[in-house]
Amino acid sequence: MSDTALTLDDVSVLLVWTAIAVYALAFIAYAIDLASRSALAVEAKDARARERELVAAGGESLADVRAREERAGAEIGMAPGKRPRLVWARIGTSLTVLAFLFHLGATVLRGIAAERVPWSNMYEFAMTGLLLVVAVYLAALVKYDLRFLGTFITGLAVVLLGGATLSFYVEVVPLMDPLKSVWLVIHVFVASLATALFALAFGLSIVQLLQARRERKVAEAQEGRLVKTGPGFLRTLPSAEALESLAYRFAIIGFIFWTFTLIAGAIWANDAWGRYWGFDTKEVWTFVIWVLYAGYIHARATRGWRGTRSAWLSIIGFVAVLFNFTIVNMFFQGLHAYSGLS
Repeated sequence: MSDTALTLDDVSVLLVWTAIAVYALAFIAYAIDLASRSALAVEAKDARARERELVAAGGESLADVRAREERAGAEIGMAPGKRPRLVWARIGTSLTVLAFLFHLGATVLRGIAAERVPWSNMYEFAMTGLLLVVAVYLAALVKYDLRFLGTFITGLAVVLLGGATLSFYVEVVPLMDPLKSVWLVIHVFVASLATALFALAFGLSIVQLLQARRERKVAEAQEGRLVKTGPGFLRTLPSAEALESLAYRFAIIGFIFWTFTLIAGAIWANDAWGRYWGFDTKEVWTFVIWVLYAGYIHARATRGWRGTRSAWLSIIGFVAVLFNFTIVNMFFQGLHAYSGLS
């Protein structure tokens, strides 16, 4: 065999870049979908004007009209059996599935080339973690119409997967002794799954803030007065309250997995270093993230922290997750020096 023959890892990298290119196309399709939703919102505004004329003529009450609009918004946003046939959203989803398959192939080939699970350094963890983000998003589409998050999910995949491949890529090397444990499979996979769920909650919380701002402007506007209330596509999405409720559900499931991550990490630390807790930087930040999400769940459930404050807690929690993966791994010294970077 010639020296120029491709290895499994070379093919894996090619598949990664192919996945990134297809994710970028999906991002464009989803962006066009959001733009087209703005046109739908204009049509809905015209329909509302006609409905007000009917109200003035003695038809249904304005409260009935608004209630029906809220129900329609919820159906467009979430109900699986009543989804509109948004062409560009369907194209974006199809491209996302195709990119996911390339991404999956790249991840599997990396594992075969390394003869182990493909998440022992920052490059591999980014590849596997983002694979799970997309997988959770596609799985959620079975029950909820979250295609309005497509630009966020595919954009995240393009930026982080491309950045990880350019900055974090390392050739396949043998595992370090502390990583030769069954806990590598369990601990890191569960952490990646929790991160994927937190990512969806993060995206929903951002949309929630935008929707809440639009709803405040609508509430403050005088009846019949034309005001600029934000991007038009927001009119086709669920209410801020519905978005917050769904983000909360994803955060709770993610928190359960993160709790297991913390426990599994302590058990693994005892096996590897003879102690459950040592205030290592990575351990501390994993606990900080747990505290942030525990505070978010507790505050929303018992203290009545709803709306904007709830959304910001969700956003801060995911920013801490990204900080833990990037800054802590790259610039902080500790026993968890497994980034693979020199």
